[in-house]
Amino acid sequence: MSAGAGTRISARQLIRLIGELDPGRPVYDALAERVRLLVTDGRIPAGTRLPSEREFAVQTGRSRTTIVAAYQALRDAGYLVSQRGSGSRVTLPESGRRNAAAGSRAIDFARAVPPPVEGLRDIVVRAGHRVAEALDGPGFDLLGNVTLRGSIAQRYTERGLPTTPDQIMVTMGGQHAISLIAHTLLARADVALIEAPTYPHAYDALRRAGARLVTTPVTTEGWDLEHLRDTLASARPTLAYLVPDFHNPTGASMPPEVRGEVARAARALGTTLVIDETTADLNIDRAWDDGPFARHARRRSPSDGSGIITVGSLSKSIWGGLRLGWIRADAAVIRRLANARPAGDLGTPQMEQILGEQILAAMPQLLHHRRELLTEHRALLTRLLQEHLPQWIVPHPEGGLSLWVQLDKPASSALTSLSEAHGLSLVAGPKFSIDGAFERHIRLPFTSPMADLEDGVLLLAQAWKQLSVRDPARSEASRLPSMV
Repeated sequence: MSAGAGTRISARQLIRLIGELDPGRPVYDALAERVRLLVTDGRIPAGTRLPSEREFAVQTGRSRTTIVAAYQALRDAGYLVSQRGSGSRVTLPESGRRNAAAGSRAIDFARAVPPPVEGLRDIVVRAGHRVAEALDGPGFDLLGNVTLRGSIAQRYTERGLPTTPDQIMVTMGGQHAISLIAHTLLARADVALIEAPTYPHAYDALRRAGARLVTTPVTTEGWDLEHLRDTLASARPTLAYLVPDFHNPTGASMPPEVRGEVARAARALGTTLVIDETTADLNIDRAWDDGPFARHARRRSPSDGSGIITVGSLSKSIWGGLRLGWIRADAAVIRRLANARPAGDLGTPQMEQILGEQILAAMPQLLHHRRELLTEHRALLTRLLQEHLPQWIVPHPEGGLSLWVQLDKPASSALTSLSEAHGLSLVAGPKFSIDGAFERHIRLPFTSPMADLEDGVLLLAQAWKQLSVRDPARSEASRLPSMV
C-alpha cells in the first residue's frame, strides 16, 4: 500500500511493497534499489518515515548489518534523510527533481499521453478570436458555461442517454472530477470498491478522501462478474469506481449484459457507481458500442441516471494539455458537488471552455484522426514486441492507449529499474495495485512517436536479456518473508 506524505510506513507494509529482490546483486544493494524504485514511482511518497533499521531487520529476518547497509546506500544516493530522534524519511534527490522537471528521459514509456490530435491546431487558431468573449462571462463559474454544458449534454443524448445541462458540471480534467466526487461523497472510513489493476491516481484520490479500499479483479479478458457481485454484497461499499470502456490498464471492455448486472447489483445495495469514461472515445476496432454506462440505471424519469455518476474528459482523446473534463450525474448530485467545490477550486477557466465548445463540434472528425494514429501505433508496438520479446504475452486491446503485457517471470519492478538506467522510463505493474501485485505485468503505451516505439522496445529487450542472464532461476534466498 502507498503511504501518505509525511506519514510512517510499517515494516509489514514495506515488505509487501518490496516483494522479491534481484538475486543477481548483494541483498543490501537489491533492497536499496527496490526502495529507490518505490520512491521514484510514487508508491512511497517523499516525506514518508521508514521503519527503524532494527524493526525492519527483525521483520525481514535479515541481519541488522544488511539493513544498515541498505539504508546507508539510500542516504548516499540522496533518497533518505535520517535525523536522531526523528527516524529516516525518504526524499527525492535534487537531480531527480531537475531531471523530472526537464523531461530528460530519452524515451518515455511511463505515460500514456498521445500527441495533440490532428486538426486541433486549426481549431485553436480559429477559436483565437473568441477568447476575448471570456471577459464577458463570470470570473468564477462552479458549473461551467451553459453553452459547453449544453454541448456535452447533447452528446450524451445522441448516444442514448437523455441529458440536460443541469446534469453536467465542467471540471479541470477527469482527475479533478474523480477527486471532487471522492471528497464530496465519501466520509472517512467509508468503503470504496476499485478494480485490480486500476488507474493509480483514482485510488490515490479515494484513499486521500479517507476511504477503505476493496478490490475486484480485471484481466485482459474482462471482469469476474461473480466476484464483483459478491464483493459488492459483502463489503457494501459507499462508492465503486469502474472503467468499463478500454479499461486502464488492461484494455478490456465490459460487455453490455455485464454492465446491466453490475448496475442492478449496485442499485440494490445503495452503492453509487462512479464510471470513468475518459477512455470511452478511444475505440480502435471494437465492433460494438453500448453507449454511456448510465443507460443501465433504473430511471425515475427519462433523463435520470440515478445512482450512477459519469466522468468524461478531452485529455486522452484530444490532448493531455487540455485540462477539460466533466461530471454527468443527477441534478441534485451536481448541486451537491457545486456546493463542495469552492473548498478546492473556484471553477474551470473560461478560455478553455470556449475552446472546448469548438472541439465538441468537431469531435467525429477529430476522433477519426485519433483512431488512425492509435491503429498504426498499436500495430507497430505489437509487432516489435512479438519480434524482440516473443516470450511475453501481448494482448490485442480493441481500444485505449496501451498494452497490459504479461512477462514470463515476476520482474516488472526490476525491469523498470534497469530500463531507467538505459534511458527508458516505465511504470512497474505494482503501481496499478494497492497491494504490490502484478509483478508479472507491465503497461506499455503505444502513444509515443514511432521512432521511440522502435528504440524503446530494443532497450526493453536488452534490459530483459540482462535480467535473464542475472537471474536464470529466481532464488529462494532472494525472497523477503511474506507478511499477511
